[in-house]
Amino acid sequence: MNARLNMTAESTRMFAEAAESADAVARQFAGNADVIETLAARLRAQPPRFIVTCARGSSDHAATFAKYLFETHLGLVTASASPSIGSVYAARPQLRDALFMAISQSGRSPDLLRNTELARDAGARVVALVNHADSPLAQLADHVLPLRAGAETSVAATKSYLCSLSALLQLTAHWSEDESLSHALRMLPQAMREAWSMDWSPLIDGLTNADNLFVVGRGLGLAAAQEAALKLKETCGLHAEAFSSAEVMHGPMAIVGNGFPVLAFAQDDDSGESTLEIAKRFRERGARVWQAQPGVRYGDHLPLPASPHPACTPLLTVTAFYRAANGLALARGFDPDVPPYLNKITKTL
Repeated sequence: MNARLNMTAESTRMFAEAAESADAVARQFAGNADVIETLAARLRAQPPRFIVTCARGSSDHAATFAKYLFETHLGLVTASASPSIGSVYAARPQLRDALFMAISQSGRSPDLLRNTELARDAGARVVALVNHADSPLAQLADHVLPLRAGAETSVAATKSYLCSLSALLQLTAHWSEDESLSHALRMLPQAMREAWSMDWSPLIDGLTNADNLFVVGRGLGLAAAQEAALKLKETCGLHAEAFSSAEVMHGPMAIVGNGFPVLAFAQDDDSGESTLEIAKRFRERGARVWQAQPGVRYGDHLPLPASPHPACTPLLTVTAFYRAANGLALARGFDPDVPPYLNKITKTL
């Protein structure tokens, strides 16, 4: 439980670091412009047969986002490699002509390093998205995309997660030469600042005494649901599970009854209607539902600003959510900066 019960929401490191996210993304877009353009040109000239991601924790949620982003914008099959395949089972994957993307805040987890070595030895082109550009992971990579999030001392990753998503967006926009996405990225930092100012206090009030929660999303928004569920467990001591709105009806719906809390993240694309339909069905079962969708600010909707592009929407959703999660942790008596039993760098073998 929180040893600093006189803390205010604005005094935590989690609050300060999450509040910097928009500026960090703007800094990243400027600082990475040349390296992104060079890498994108090489990928267009020699496209990979497929893409493999490797990550853990919040970075693995960024990998979920990468899968939907790459498959919808580049048409390249993208799969997640389990880090234990190389570090525990000593398997050697066949990755010739693949693009291997390792995503990490610290770049120091042994299992991630081992799998990156194996991918490089198997003939994959290795790209590292890492906040510490001088880390062991960066030294193994053919190309490094620095996250440029700046120092992050709160155990809960916030701005480094959002910078992982923005780096993936910047690479995709240049690789695909998608001018509409490139234009949207120029507006993204300001949209994130607006999202940070959104009032999600109804969610804090509704979850202060909750025991369980579903978080649902779909497509590009699934990673946001995964990240929210992790942060609710990590910082708030709240058992939360993330589901695709396309899958939640296949079993999990059975435990939803009167008053069961559900948080729904609806995208502003073709997946959004199905998420809203699931939210409606939860309400019909008596669940307590909060839903967020860009540009919608009425009823049970948690407010979000209009998004410059559907691929940018998960960053706005998570930005607003982080502020709420920080406040909820304090309301539940937890210090969001120091979750019990956790460390900043998880050295999984």
